[in-house]
Order: sequence, then C-alpha cells, then structure tokens
Amino acid sequence: MKPAVVVIGMGEIGSVLARGMLKTGHPVYPITRDMNMIEEAEHITNPAAVIVAVGENDLHPVLSSLPESWQKNLVLIQNELLPRDWEQYDFPAPTIISVWFEKKKGQDVKVVVPSPIYGANAQLLFDALQALDIPAQIINNEEEMITELVRKNYYILCSNIAGLKTGGTVGELWANHQDFAKKVLVDIHEIQEYLVGGTLDHNLLTKAMLIAFEGDPDHGCMGRSAPARLARAIQIADDAGLTITTLREIAEQTSS
Repeated sequence: MKPAVVVIGMGEIGSVLARGMLKTGHPVYPITRDMNMIEEAEHITNPAAVIVAVGENDLHPVLSSLPESWQKNLVLIQNELLPRDWEQYDFPAPTIISVWFEKKKGQDVKVVVPSPIYGANAQLLFDALQALDIPAQIINNEEEMITELVRKNYYILCSNIAGLKTGGTVGELWANHQDFAKKVLVDIHEIQEYLVGGTLDHNLLTKAMLIAFEGDPDHGCMGRSAPARLARAIQIADDAGLTITTLREIAEQTSS
C-alpha cells in the first residue's frame, strides 16, 4: 500500500486533491475543524504529504499548531501565498502549488491555465492532478515559482480590487477598463515587491496574468473576498509606507 496523505481542510479544492490522491492509490486522511491534529498525528505518523487546504485566514493558525511529524512533507496551496508565509516557521521547505482550477459546489472543475508545482512532493501532486485530467506543470526553479505565485496574486488582486469599482468579468475589465486596471496593477506590483523583498518584472507578470484572463474571460471580477483583499493590501502598504494612490481611492469610493 502506498503511504497515506493528510488533507487539512476539506473544502472544494481540498476535496479535489483528496480525490486525485485516492485515484493514484494513496489512502487519504481528512482533517476537519473539529479534529485535534496533535491527536491525529499520533496515529498518522509518517504521511507522504500533508496538504494544507484551509482558507487564507486559517493558514497561520494551522501552521503554528502543526504537529512536528507532519512538518517535513508539507504542501501549501493558498491564494496570496508568498515565501514569507512559510519562512517564518522552522519547517523544511514545503511543496507549493499555485492552483489555477476552480471548483464550486455542484459544478465540475474549471481549468484556467495549468497549475505550477514546486518542491519535493511536486511529482506526487502532479500525478494526482493528472489522474483527474487537470493540467499541471512541475517547476524546478524556486525563483520561477515565486514569479508564478506573484502572477496568481496579480490575477486575484487586480480582478477583485478593480472589480469593486467596475464589476463585470476579467475579459470586460481588460477590454473596457484597461487604463484603470493598469493603475491598479502598479499599486499591486509595489506591494508584491515589498512582500518578496526584491525586484519583479512588471511587464512579464502582466502578460502572464493576461494569459490567465484569456483562459477564462467570463470569470467574475469581484468575489466575496474582494473587500477583505483590498483592506489587507492597504494595511500592508501602511506598514511598508507605500503610497498606492489608486487602491486608496477605490477604498474611499467603495466605502461610501
């Protein structure tokens, strides 16, 4: 029997990954909110992977209480994920996947672009997604994976935050409000450079984001998390002393 995989958080994405692991022959142990991870780790002592598939607000509470025996084969998949999120913990380097497929309750998986994966368990994740006919690609360079994470942040933050003012779809955002979207991206880029602690290629990231826009042009801009994403971006900018004029104007206009 193949080694077990632990999935913390059995929402839509966690359930997809669990199904992929089962199809490749790995037993799956789901961990839900009402379960004690420390107690469960006593029975599941050496899993092949521990996939953290909780919501963004639950990521750090989970990581801060993760059993020691589960830390060495960690897999992280959250939105707005960057190295500073895991480097603050004394873990071995986790496997990272930037998820570019959407799964809503009662609907099939919708793929935008192939999902990049980097780290020791990349092949395990790749095989699980392949078993479900979900395209993925293994990234062999850490710097390239960071670029992929920022690309996803561009997509999420631009569409959500600009969408607070424009509404509509990502295709409509770029077709009808391109100048405004570019101003939003300038602020987002400044925040991302602060968060990664280095220079990023704005033109490359914009082009990569647009490939994702084209992959699902009818995707709605403004999700339920949009106001919280804007508030979080402004808080980061305040902490860093960043101006981000356009994002602050959006916050003023949408709060009234």
